[in-house]
Amino acid sequence: MTTSTKGTAKIPAVLVLEDGRTFRGRAYGAVGETFGEAVFSTGMTGYQETLTDPSYHRQVVVMTAPHVGNTGVNDEDPESARIWVSGYVVRDPARVPSNWRAKRSLHEELRHQGVVGICGIDTRALTRHLRERGAMRVGIFSGNALPDEGTMLAEVRQAPEMKGADLSAQVATKEPYVVPAIGAKKFTVAAVDLGIKGMTPHRMAERGIEVHVLPATATAEDVYAVDPDGVFFSNGPGDPATADHPVSVMREVLSRRTPLFGICFGNQILGRALGFGTYKLKYGHRGINQPVQDRTTGKVEVTAHNHGFAVDAPLDKVSDTPFGRAEVSHVCLNDNVVEGLRLLDRPAFSVQYHPEAAAGPHDAAYLFDRFVSLMEGQRA
Repeated sequence: MTTSTKGTAKIPAVLVLEDGRTFRGRAYGAVGETFGEAVFSTGMTGYQETLTDPSYHRQVVVMTAPHVGNTGVNDEDPESARIWVSGYVVRDPARVPSNWRAKRSLHEELRHQGVVGICGIDTRALTRHLRERGAMRVGIFSGNALPDEGTMLAEVRQAPEMKGADLSAQVATKEPYVVPAIGAKKFTVAAVDLGIKGMTPHRMAERGIEVHVLPATATAEDVYAVDPDGVFFSNGPGDPATADHPVSVMREVLSRRTPLFGICFGNQILGRALGFGTYKLKYGHRGINQPVQDRTTGKVEVTAHNHGFAVDAPLDKVSDTPFGRAEVSHVCLNDNVVEGLRLLDRPAFSVQYHPEAAAGPHDAAYLFDRFVSLMEGQRA
């Protein structure tokens, strides 16, 4: 990605999809060129959390909500220390932010962090195209002297694909750190960072858990060096088919019968650890309004998602695995994609979505309490 940070108010920009379709608009954020996988997010709020979610690494995010940037950017809502998206696509950016917590505009933040974006295009048409054709490689080019469309298309088609990408170590912490329990400490959890969001250990800390966040390269020995009551595997970017190391660590955790909880990428890791396959979705689930049914209770939750891959597990039967019986615990009501797994003979479960809800509804917050219950049961 190459960028400039000069003014962008009237600088032309072009979005080029790998199938040749183009959209012309204006530069938004930094000026230059960037490449990634084009995906769309259906959230009407929470753009700051979306931008700073490490799971969006190497993706160009198209916002389906037409007005973006109305509340500006503050210093409280980021989910990590930087913006991770490769590019940003909006229809009508706010000209003036209006919120009492705002420190600067979204445009200024994108420009400051070197994120190339485009505005003034028909994001509804682009989203419909991605729904019909599927997520694909894309490039955004901005500047007063742009290459011809043939050259831009050739560059897009040379960009790496998301399938087969091993990205978690690129976004994870390099050094372990601790998020202390809020109030009295009840449990210790080792959290393997595959692209963790800041709100996730905070949700555990609210429940009296001291969270030791470990790099994606952590070994089973590193995990058990903190003497954990439970082990957590986080969300993250990339193709789960490449995540052989986290899978091997999770299998060790399962063999020791330590309470285990995984979300998003962690759900896919659990699927692989149990012997299931994974596959790439046509255009994925991204946004804060996805309906999921908890099959253990029958309850339907509105949930926050960010995933382009899913677990290939049978929906309607209990499966025998190397670690006992397993079943699909949650399912997406839009397309029957597996949204959760549960072991029946060991204290382990996972979900494909984001119960920390940053941003998003709080319907799934009970999953952290379920994790606490597993640890309480194991201690008893």
